[in-house]
Amino acid sequence: MKTSKLILLLSLAVAVQGAAFASEPKVDPKRIINESSSFLKEREPEMTEEEYALYQKVVTMLASNPEFAVKLLEAMYTQDKEPPSPAFQFILGNAYYAANQSDKAEADYRGAVKRYPTFLRAWVNLGVLYYSSGRYADAVPCFSKAVELGDRDSSTFGLLGYSLQREGDLVSAEMAYMQALSGDPANVDWKEGLLGICIEGRQFTRAESLVKNLIKEHPEDSQYWLEYANIFLAEGRKVEATVLLETASGAGLANTQELSLLGDLYAEQEMTREAAAIYQKVLVPSPELGEKKLIHYAKVLISSEKLQDAQNVLGMMKVDENDPDGIELRQTRADLFAAQRKWPEELKELDGLLKIAPMNGKALISLGRAYEADDDVPRATLAFETAFGVQGSTYVASLELANIELKNKHYAKSVEYLQKALSIEKSDEVQDFLVRVRSMVPKEG
Repeated sequence: MKTSKLILLLSLAVAVQGAAFASEPKVDPKRIINESSSFLKEREPEMTEEEYALYQKVVTMLASNPEFAVKLLEAMYTQDKEPPSPAFQFILGNAYYAANQSDKAEADYRGAVKRYPTFLRAWVNLGVLYYSSGRYADAVPCFSKAVELGDRDSSTFGLLGYSLQREGDLVSAEMAYMQALSGDPANVDWKEGLLGICIEGRQFTRAESLVKNLIKEHPEDSQYWLEYANIFLAEGRKVEATVLLETASGAGLANTQELSLLGDLYAEQEMTREAAAIYQKVLVPSPELGEKKLIHYAKVLISSEKLQDAQNVLGMMKVDENDPDGIELRQTRADLFAAQRKWPEELKELDGLLKIAPMNGKALISLGRAYEADDDVPRATLAFETAFGVQGSTYVASLELANIELKNKHYAKSVEYLQKALSIEKSDEVQDFLVRVRSMVPKEG
């Protein structure tokens, strides 16, 4: 039975990743908090004269020497009998944040907004603190409150959109991203966020328009080419995805992921030479992935009985005789020899593999089958018995041994092996086989 198409489709993994562009925005939280240290008169609480005098001394230190600024501010905090003003708490919160003391910063921001609920920038900074620590559910109401109070900064809308997106509220996130883009139409972060939402919502026409715009603005960024290809694939437009990735590859813009996907597309379309060539390209930047792709492709070709093509693909790879990482390659070469009915070559390959990994269950099963095909039943039995004791290979070894015992008319022994197989994995086919073999067991007495 040819299973290559199914196997390859499973390996292709072309399902569009809607959250691919829910990557963290390139917004500097510290910049937002540092730039918030100048008060908005008539819209925010005021400091006392003493607080303001100290504030003027430390405001320039918040970015350059936040630890020292914290010490100065804390000194006044502890000396005053009266609690500090909300404005002073806000500045202290900024200082704590700059000094990486997030717990204390949170406490002061929350104290400021509790005592002065319309303190817009305190709400923003509290949201930034939650966002930067991954507490998106807590960040959402803070940014929302800032917007309610009149904040129209694109960063506020964008961070609100990202936080909503991470919380799964895609409709609200989309609206926030649109607001962010209206104030900053060139911002890549907000475009990427909106793109991710469109893809996740299967709004492929909008997604295609967005990703084309991103490619136009940033043609050197391979992730946009990959995402565009995935949009095509989600719509079943495989030829267009192939052409797009070929364009990226030809222009030198394709990285490992793009080349890997292009190779998978070639393989699915049975373009053997092209697929092998692309997988070989993957070997250069990512040897492990390239080798894995080539081996997988060779297995698909073997199962499709395209043995010469499989041989050509495996011929691109070298085996170090003593390399323990070459086990899968050796096993695949052995599988090819078995399909070609070249038993001596298969046995030699398996012998080399088992010298490195003597208890490799799959290799022992292959060895047993090779001996059985060569009518060497004693050695085949020994190989299967050894595999029987290897975890993960007991089921297959039990079936192979049951067949050998059946051929030797050792029906009771065959029944034992079939029962063992069924204890590991239930199967109607094996159960029926067991019933037939059991009927052959001689009656006692």
